[in-house]
Amino acid sequence: MSSVLEHLSMGMGVAFSAINLLIAAVGAFIGTIVGVLPGLGPINAVAMLVPIAFAMQLPPESALILLAAVYVGAEYGGRISSILINVPGEAAALMTTLDGYPLARKGMASVALSLSAWASFIGSTLAIIGVLFLAPALAKWAVAFGPAEYFVLMVFAFCALTSLLGDQPVKGIIAALTGLAISTVGVDANSGVYRYTFDITNLSDGIDFVVVVIGLFAVSEMLQMLEKLLKGQSISVPKSQRKLFNFAELKLTWWTSVRSGVMGFVIGVLPGAGASVASAVAYSTEKKYVEGRDTKAQFGEGDLRGLAAPEAANNAAATGSFIPMLTLGVPGSGTTAVMMGALTLYNISPGPALFDYQPQIVWGLIASLFIANLMLLAMNIPLVRVFAAMLNIPSWLLVPGILAISFIGVWALNGTTFDLYLVVIIGLIGYFFRKLDVPLAPLVLGVVLGNLMEQNLRRALSISNGELGILFQSNITIVLWILAVAVLTVPPLLRRWIGGRKAPAN
Repeated sequence: MSSVLEHLSMGMGVAFSAINLLIAAVGAFIGTIVGVLPGLGPINAVAMLVPIAFAMQLPPESALILLAAVYVGAEYGGRISSILINVPGEAAALMTTLDGYPLARKGMASVALSLSAWASFIGSTLAIIGVLFLAPALAKWAVAFGPAEYFVLMVFAFCALTSLLGDQPVKGIIAALTGLAISTVGVDANSGVYRYTFDITNLSDGIDFVVVVIGLFAVSEMLQMLEKLLKGQSISVPKSQRKLFNFAELKLTWWTSVRSGVMGFVIGVLPGAGASVASAVAYSTEKKYVEGRDTKAQFGEGDLRGLAAPEAANNAAATGSFIPMLTLGVPGSGTTAVMMGALTLYNISPGPALFDYQPQIVWGLIASLFIANLMLLAMNIPLVRVFAAMLNIPSWLLVPGILAISFIGVWALNGTTFDLYLVVIIGLIGYFFRKLDVPLAPLVLGVVLGNLMEQNLRRALSISNGELGILFQSNITIVLWILAVAVLTVPPLLRRWIGGRKAPAN
């Protein structure tokens, strides 16, 4: 404990220097703006800033503080467009749309924005504490995850996904299978065989996640808004009466934020799992947990706990992903992989030796994460009304504006018109899915998890020469299988048992 506090005080000395405080503030602001814009995401923002930071000849600890602040800022910012216009700013903000947007439609946009900022702060703070005291132990645990363990983790995520299927599981399963099908498009990484490309060269690299998200959410949402306008229906949103959440709402979501923050942190430590998986698992698990205890829960219709869970989880996961990078030299996410590349420009190799030979980088980064977290909370709470004012923009300006920003984000991926055509086609599919009440969240999660699931299954079977027993050998896989079965069977049994106890006696 004393050594941790000594190292932390040294890190605070680095983080509290005038230049690093300014860098953290600038990075947090840039990250927030990037998170709002659909299609960019933290990985693109960090990648664009790496050459700028190097060209400015910033010290390595300052460069890492800048990139880390942008990363966590983007996780904060992604919730804004998710809540206000039902368009995830980045992949990890997908689950925020499920309850955030309905809250905005109820005239609670400001409450949702302020509460999500608070949940993000709680998740990040818990993760920072975890980084401080548990980094070495969790790093060793993360190494124990091989391909088989990752595959079963994805199975557990899909089992947890069943809580999103609502009262129409068949439609939800169709959506999830559609997402899995989309994830298989492109060249097979193992065999080099073209799959479902229909001789279209542009599909060789698959369908980008950004194209799917913007098509399903931004384009289809705008089509629905246009349909209502043509029918003469009002699409105005009630103005928020309150700027901030109240104590009752804080009390309602407190333990949700804590549980989801811890869960997101643990998943974030796993290399490659990422904030998207963390937010999906946290939301699904919290939904099952709450609905088993509270019959008045309204997940998917504007429940504050459904907003707090993914926001706490994705921010905790983003912070947790620094553990494998710093302790093992293994990127915990795509964004930390780019940050590792930035360190190599300074001839620095992340790993265990970094703690001994250049501790100011490690502990300065950890201290700056906490400072950036405070800055983001201080930035986002006062700007709640500014963000909520987006809903007051006239429809004739809002619809083309959102589409223009979305298309710019799609064009920035590869610079091809094919992606623009593709996003329109996917938008039309999303529009008809909405008309048929097919949930979109399982589809997008199928796209996110499908590739991870396939690759890890094939690696596991390669190791075992095709023996399926490898999926049940380790203690970790056994525990995950048990959890997967539990999330499928326990909640329905609990609901039936509770319903039976409440039934009036004859």
